[in-house]
Amino acid sequence: MKTIKKAALITLAAALSLSLTGCLSFGKKEETTIDAKAEKRGFLGLGGSKPTSEQANATIGVNAYLWRASLDTISFMPLASADPWGGIIVTDWYANPEKPDERFKATVYILDTRLRADALNVSLYKQVNTGGQWVDASVSAQTQIDIENAILTRARQLRLSNVK
Repeated sequence: MKTIKKAALITLAAALSLSLTGCLSFGKKEETTIDAKAEKRGFLGLGGSKPTSEQANATIGVNAYLWRASLDTISFMPLASADPWGGIIVTDWYANPEKPDERFKATVYILDTRLRADALNVSLYKQVNTGGQWVDASVSAQTQIDIENAILTRARQLRLSNVK
């Protein structure tokens, strides 16, 4: 039950922070054309090239390197949902074939458009099969940190591979 409350609070906090972020631009003069916006920010926010209007509409709201690295890092887990505009990736339960009595679920939050360590938050959930029933168990904080570090390392690799 604590896990559900914690997940609900994290989701609520993420939603509130995203809605407040929208308030930061209130009152600022908006550029009116898609081309002007695209020229300023570039495709996926990564440069100044001018994408087509279809590409401009396809940009994501989070750091593209963190997004790709997160998907790459947790690719062994079945994907339940992915929201590139909100920056939330949720996996379904995954059980290691070598340890079928344990299963894990992950939620990755990408909180910024910049490639920064504090722009990433990973929540892991673990259940253990006890007498035919799945019971919540604790996940070490170090495991969550290790996954965050793996995502950040992969994001840096992706960024360096695009730098010329």
